[in-house]
Formats: sequence, structure tokens, C-alpha cells
Amino acid sequence: MSTNTLTPPKPDTAKGPGASLRGSVRVLLRVHRRPLRAVVAAVLLWILGMAGIEWWSHRIAEEYAASGCSVEHTVTGCGDTVRDYLDSRLRLKGVQSGTWLLTMALPAAFGAFIAGPALARELESGTFRLAWSQSVPPSRWLAAKLLVPAVLAVATTSALATASWWFWSRHGDSPYPSAWFERSVYGAVGTVPVAHALFGLALGALTGLLVRRTVAAMAATAIGYGLVLLAVDTVRAGLWPTRTDVFPVRGDHAFPPRAWSVAEGYATSAGERIPVDACLLSQDDLGDCLASLGASERYHDYHPASHFWPLQLVETGILLALAALAVFAAFRVLRRLHG
Repeated sequence: MSTNTLTPPKPDTAKGPGASLRGSVRVLLRVHRRPLRAVVAAVLLWILGMAGIEWWSHRIAEEYAASGCSVEHTVTGCGDTVRDYLDSRLRLKGVQSGTWLLTMALPAAFGAFIAGPALARELESGTFRLAWSQSVPPSRWLAAKLLVPAVLAVATTSALATASWWFWSRHGDSPYPSAWFERSVYGAVGTVPVAHALFGLALGALTGLLVRRTVAAMAATAIGYGLVLLAVDTVRAGLWPTRTDVFPVRGDHAFPPRAWSVAEGYATSAGERIPVDACLLSQDDLGDCLASLGASERYHDYHPASHFWPLQLVETGILLALAALAVFAAFRVLRRLHG
């Protein structure tokens, strides 16, 4: 069985590379204008919805503050006011979670788009030959396919991340606060969403060129991105060195506010760590059990709030490096395919 080779016609040298790239971009915008507009519209509507819910919640918070009622000490006549206030705060947390889901879904959507309709469909149907016959070399054809979605991905995810940061930073005093390290916050703010979007796009390009079947390429891209997302989420706490507090077994420990607890337990004098639940099922007294294990102190590993940006930048760098590798591999695959 022979390998299919995608051989481009000899390009017309009358047109410069800039003209061919601009022409390819215009064609892409014209052919795929509906899904591209739909993405922009969805993001804008979501941001407007966030602003509307924020305004509504702020109005309820003002009414609650003016009423003199208290969540901790509710009295007769304050039930409805307190309930409305708590419901509005809880709804804000739901919006934050929804924003994270949308922010994480966009990279998969961009990747599936570039893998399926933008690349695999043309390779599957053979319409790529029309572009290559119009003075568009394969490399510029692929560059145009990547350029438009990349600009759109950066613009939409940056807008969502900025709106999410504004939304989250206004609710630090909420009865249902969202910590900076929670997925619904960390994954929706900062530079990480943009890096995820570019990686999803690059993965889609590579997958589309390798699979060359529209539906299969879209499915493979979504699965691949999901696996990478799960892997990054699993190793995130280890992307930057944690701080460790050590204190007596029976002593008190003032855990830093807004810190991300990573691990805690007991330790021997030799530094060997003992799980925090090592004596959970023991029939002995806790002190006797710990003494038998040689525990002489407690430890607590955590990320303080100041580690937010180091963690973000390291994760961003990893994702951008993976994206660059995927794009490089995509161009290599294209070169091999058209011989």
C-alpha cells in the first residue's frame, strides 16, 4: 500500500509571498465567517452577561448593607433580605465556574475547528489543490489557516481572562469566596487561558494534517487536548517550589491567609515524612501512635498567594513550548506529505 502524497502545482512567481498569504487569509475569513463570528458573539454575550449579573448582585448587596441585617445573626424580618443576598453571592460563584468552563472549552473548539473544517476537510476532499494552484505554496496555505484562528483565540481568551479577573477581584468579601488556586479562578484568569488556546490550536493543526479525516481529526483533537488539560492540572502544584512550615506535633500553626495547601503530615527527626492519616485507624491514643512512628514534628507544604504569577508563567511557558513543537511538527508533516 502506498502513502498518499499531496503534490502542489508549480506556483506562479508573479505574485509575492505577502499577496498570497493575504489572499489565503481573506478566503479563510470568507469561507468560515459564520463559525468565527459565532465564537466572537458567544464570548461578547457572556462578558455582557457577567457585567449584567455583577450589576444586579451589586444592587442587592447595597440593599443588604443598608438594611442593617446580618448573615451571622439573622433576626425576624431579615430572612428575605439575607436569603436574596446569599443567593446573589452564590450565583456569582456559579458564573465564575461557568466562565472557567467556557475558557477551557474555547481551546478545544479552536483546535477542533482548525483540525476539522479548516484542514482535514480540505485534505479529505482535495480542495487544497485549488489554493495551491493559485500561487499559494503549502507553507503559506498552512500559515494562513493558523493565523486567523490564532488572532481570534488570543483576542477572545484575553477578553474572557480580563473580564474574569475583574469579576473575581470584586468579590473577595463574599460568603462564598473563590480562592485564587481554584480551577474556576486560576484557569480563567492571567496568561494561562491564552496559552491553552494557542496550544489547542497548534494541536488541532498537527492532528488535522496527520488524520486527514474531518470527524476523526476533530475527535482526536478534543481527546488529546483533554488529556493534556488533565495532566497539567495534575502537576500544577509542582510547577513551582512550595514553602514548608514545620512546627511541634501538639503546637499551633498559623496558616497563611489565601494560601494553597498542598500537603501536610508528620515527620521524624531524620526528616522522613509520615502521612497525616497514618494513625486514623489506630486503636492507640494519637500521641502514642505518633510516638511509635517516631513523629517529632508536623509539616505543611503550601503555595502562598504570591506564587500565583510564578505558577501561571511556568504553566504558560510549558504550554507555549508544546504549541511551538506542535506547529513545527505540523509544517514538517506538510512538507513530507506534499513531497
